[in-house]
Parts: sequence; structure tokens; C-alpha cells
Amino acid sequence: MFICVNLEIHPPQVTLEDPADTKHFHVSVLGSASTQQDPASLVYAALVDAAAGRLEGEHAWIAVDAVRRLAVGKVGPKWQDDLTAMIGYAQANNFYDESGNALRAHVEWE
Repeated sequence: MFICVNLEIHPPQVTLEDPADTKHFHVSVLGSASTQQDPASLVYAALVDAAAGRLEGEHAWIAVDAVRRLAVGKVGPKWQDDLTAMIGYAQANNFYDESGNALRAHVEWE
């Protein structure tokens, strides 16, 4: 699964894509090359405005609550167990911010 930040529309939109794939997680930024503004600033603002997380350097911290909220209507009943397993993996590998209940994700700029 991945978080998509679409800078090609205004205001930028934050969505959850491919939620069934709980084995992979990243943030994909669309339109970063076509913007006249600093794309990192736009992504940071979009994530904060969507209550989805924050951008820190080359990574984003995505709130687990936002992942759940963005998955509504897109996943089946077993998905919650899969997400819990993904969080466990993230915790074991230091990809989880306990205080912010957030998952670390690398950012792909497209």
C-alpha cells in the first residue's frame, strides 16, 4: 500500500492506494517536477492538512489512524489483522514512532 500525494491538483490530495498490499509501504508524490513551488513544502502541507502525517527529510511519518481512515470502504475484514502485522514489523525494525503512532515511509518523487 502507499500514500499518494497528488500535487497536480489544487489543493493537493492525499489518498491511500493499493491498501490490500500490507507488505510494502511508501509515499508517492505525483507532480513534484511540474510545480513552481518547493515540492517538499507542498507535500508537508498536504500531509498536515489531511491529518495524515508529516515529512521529515527523505522520509514521511504517516499516522496509523490516517491509514485506517483512508482505507474505509477499500478493504475487507481481514485487513485490520494485516495492518496489525505490518505495524509489528515496523516496530521491530525501527520504522514506527511510538509517541506519534506513525509509520515511517520512504518518499518517491514522480
